Formats: sequence, C-alpha cells, structure tokens
Amino acid sequence: MDAQGRGRADNIDPADQWVLNPNTGEYELRLSPSAPQSAVPSPRRAPSPSPAPAAGTPARSRRASPEAPGRDVPAPRRRRGAPAEPPPGRRGHRPVKKASKRRKIALWTGATMAFVLVAGAGAAYLYIEHLNDNITAVSDDGASTGGFEKDKPINILLIGTDKRTGKGNTSYGDSGSVGHADTTILLHVSKDRTNATALSIPRDLIVDVPDCPTTQEDGSQKVIPGTQDVRFNTSLGQDGRTPSCSMRTVTELTGITPDNFMVADFNAVKTLTTAVGGVEVCLAKDINDPESHLNLPKGTHTIEGEQALAYVRTRHSVGTGGDLSRINLQQQFLSALMRKLKSDDTLTNPSKMIKLAEAGTKALTVDSQLDSITKLKDLGLELGKLNIKNLTFTTIPVLDNPTEKVKATVIPDPSKAPQVFQAIKDDVSFTEVKQQEKAKKAKQKDAEAARLKGTKAAPPEVRVRILNGGAPAGSAQQMLNYLQNQEGVTKSENSGNAPAELSKTTLEYAPDQADQARRLADIMGLAGSALKPGESVTNSQGMPAMTLTLGKDFKGAGSSVTGPATAPDVEKSTADKVQCAS
Repeated sequence: MDAQGRGRADNIDPADQWVLNPNTGEYELRLSPSAPQSAVPSPRRAPSPSPAPAAGTPARSRRASPEAPGRDVPAPRRRRGAPAEPPPGRRGHRPVKKASKRRKIALWTGATMAFVLVAGAGAAYLYIEHLNDNITAVSDDGASTGGFEKDKPINILLIGTDKRTGKGNTSYGDSGSVGHADTTILLHVSKDRTNATALSIPRDLIVDVPDCPTTQEDGSQKVIPGTQDVRFNTSLGQDGRTPSCSMRTVTELTGITPDNFMVADFNAVKTLTTAVGGVEVCLAKDINDPESHLNLPKGTHTIEGEQALAYVRTRHSVGTGGDLSRINLQQQFLSALMRKLKSDDTLTNPSKMIKLAEAGTKALTVDSQLDSITKLKDLGLELGKLNIKNLTFTTIPVLDNPTEKVKATVIPDPSKAPQVFQAIKDDVSFTEVKQQEKAKKAKQKDAEAARLKGTKAAPPEVRVRILNGGAPAGSAQQMLNYLQNQEGVTKSENSGNAPAELSKTTLEYAPDQADQARRLADIMGLAGSALKPGESVTNSQGMPAMTLTLGKDFKGAGSSVTGPATAPDVEKSTADKVQCAS
C-alpha cells in the first residue's frame, strides 16, 4: 500500500474522508463536495486504487484516489507538524467513536425525558381526578352569592359540626347527634386581600332561622319551616336542615350573604392537624378536662389527631367554663394552625402538601360551587395572598339573654353587633395594615371630607333626580316622599332605575351645585366619598339637577347611609400573635 493509501501523503488522514450524514445517522465516504454519499456499516479503508466505479457500484468498493478524474479529495485534517492555517473549505470533525457515543446518549436522554414528562402529566391528571373523587359537595340551594369572585371581597362560612361519625368519635358522648353548627366562623377577606376578619358566631346565640328550601339526600326538594328565637346551632341538622340553612340564618342575622361554605366534622380536626405535622399551642395553666379527654400541663405543646380534637372541644377548664371561653381557645388554635400552614416548613414540603390535599378533600364538605380541586385551588390562591398579621379573630358582641333566669344563651348586643356587621359589609379592616396604605387612605379621606365643608343650600333650592341602583324595590319613591314631605326638598323627582347596580349610594353634581350637594349629604348622612363631582344633567323639566343613585347600602329613607370608617372597638386578636390559653 502506498503512502496515500496508508494516509501519510500530504498530511491526509483517511478518517477525515468519513462524514456523518445527519439525515441517516450513518457515516459515509465523501469523495468530493458534489459526489453522492452512501451509507456504509463502518469507515474501513478502501482497497488499492482502481478505475472509477460505474454508477450503482456499492460505496464499499469505492476508494479515495487523487488520480480519479473529476473527484477531489476533501481537504485533510491538520496532523501534527502540519501548518496551523487550515485549508479552505475544511470543517472540523469529531472522532468517530465519541460522536457515536454522544449521539446515543442524546437519543436516550431525550426519550427518557419525553417519557417522564408524559408519565408525569398522566400521573398528575390521575391524582387530580383522585382528589376530585375525594370531595363531598352539596347544594347551596340558592342561599349563596353563587361563589366567590377574584375581584371582590370574599365571605366564606366555616362550620364545625358535632356529628360523631368516624373512628373513635362515638366515645365523646351524644353519639346520635345529627350534626349541629357547633362552631361557626364567617371569614371575610377584603377585596384587596390585605386583611381579613374571622367572625365567630356563638352556638348559643339566639337568632331567627328563616324558611329554608333544601335539597335532601335523595335529591328531593323540601322547604323546612323557619323558627324564631332559637339557638344558632339548630340552623344545621335540626329538622333536616342543611348547610344552606345556616347560610340563610347568617344572612338574616348579619345582612351578609356568604359566597361559599365549608363544613368540617370531628375527623377533619384530627386528619388536618396530623397532615401538617401537628400544631403548636400554649397553655397558661394545667388543663384536665374529663369530658373532652384533654390532659395537658401548662406550657407549649405540639398537638395533633385525638389530642387536637380534645383541645378544640374543651371548655370546662378554660375561662369561665362556657362556650364563649371555648371560642377564644378555638381562635387561638386556628391562629396557630394558620401560622403552621403559612410556614416554610409546610409550604415547601411536598410530602406534607400531599397529605394536606388528601386530608382536606376527604375531611371537608363544601358547597356545589367548590366541587373540584381546581376551584379549591383558586380559592386557596386568593386566601394565600393574605398576611396572617392582618387576619383578625373576633366574636359577635353579645349580652346574656334577659329572658332567662339561668344564663344559658346570649343575644346580639344591640349597640355593638350592628356596627361589626356593617364594618364587614363595608370591607373595613379590623386590624392595622401597612402604614403606606393608611397614609393613602387618610389623604383620600381628607379630600372627601373637604367636599362636605362649605355653605349649604336651603332645602327648597336643592334640585335632584333619584334613581334606584340596587336598593330594594320602591326605594326611589320612598326617598322622594321623605325628601319632599319631611325635608322640604320639593324640587326632587323619581327617575326610575339606574343603568347599573351600585354597591354604594352616590350623589353626582356639577361644580356650581356643590352647595346643594352638601345640603343633601347632610340630610341623608352621606360620606364625602359618596359625592362625585361631574357634569350637569337635566331633569324631566329640562332644569339642571344632581343625580342621587341609591345603592345596595341604602337602609331606607331617614336612615344614615354612612358606614363606619373604622372598625368598632371589640375584643379581638390577630393570627400572628401567640396567646396562651388560661
């Protein structure tokens, strides 16, 4: 074999004549840039020179020859001792073995990743379907708003029942309980998600339970007659009442319609606390309550399962020994649970999150608007925006029932409870929020207050159109009669329904009507925020007039429309503070 055949002529390496074809994945002998390339099993050196093969001759019989007419040997790879400047047109190649190995690795890696992604997506879908199957949903029977919305305040009714279903729960006594509303909290989350209020409703609060259309377990419809002056806890379970009856009772009591409800039984407390790895609570004294089975010395404890259930049920060993003292204990427990849920230890632990998802979907009964893991996730994302330092726990202000000799029930405090309800309806924070937000609101209030300062026109000079924008039917006419007959605003008229409903009453006026606006605001008790400077409009007689639109907050002619700017002074605590039960 000559020097060229042995690859030593002109620094030519025979391996450079074998090129990887990206279309076939095989190495081919390249004789010239324009010559056809054929796949061969291995890059062997060709035999000694011979005449150019005829068309169709297998590539194995070809060989690189500088004497072959019309065929130029591709530029050689630089060998040791060769000039540093590579010949024109040459492109470097990787060694045959390395290129083959890397290509196999790439193929295997790509295939493996594709399998993992497909399998992972399938597993995730199956797991989501599994969680959906865990969820128990019942109808809200039209008692809710139709479900929470992302751009509005959220009101969730949380109900803990005393139903003794589940392993080991019959030992707590009253094993035949139908499941009353033993622990009830109305959770209000502000529209901007900066704060929330958890309002406890005592189970022994005397209320009126309204008539309640319900969907029974067999799917039939039934209207359960309402009852007056009864304990709140009878709004669920009694006479076949469903959670929707508790929703209607809350609306009747507070004026707030819940968006959704969640119901938890004894098992929920046990499984949820276990799923998060226990909840840390603090006792200011030893507690030994035979009825709840709680026996703990004072100090800090991490409790879960049966012990956690005993903790939230105990009442005889804390405070005054009544239900109101137990509410305080439960609020402290829920604060501790919130701190645990928001901690990195829980949110970054996949095992705990899976356990929590399993426990939550199995333990809770929800309304039909929350009947999928996707909807629950969306709600969770909204609640997750809240900083727990701005989650306030409080209880409806109450007084002992004056009709009872032995104090067993309570009634809403007529001077304080309505203020609490109105503050929640008006989305007022019960806790301190960011200083920057407070400053912004203070500046805004100053501007609104300035609108009320200045001269006021005489009532006969006030000209106003009245529209109903969400108030009860007949409110515009009622307001007209009141203004004309009792306040002397004779230049007023009923202009029917507004184009759209408003949550709050507004008064629009032109700059030259400011004195009229201040007079009407004074008559109605309107806040500065209700006054909206704008352009002049005309009434039915073609005269310039203001526009009064009665919103959903309208309480009736003669009642002040102004809601509280700040929350009333009530006993409260925030979820970020650790308190010791005493």
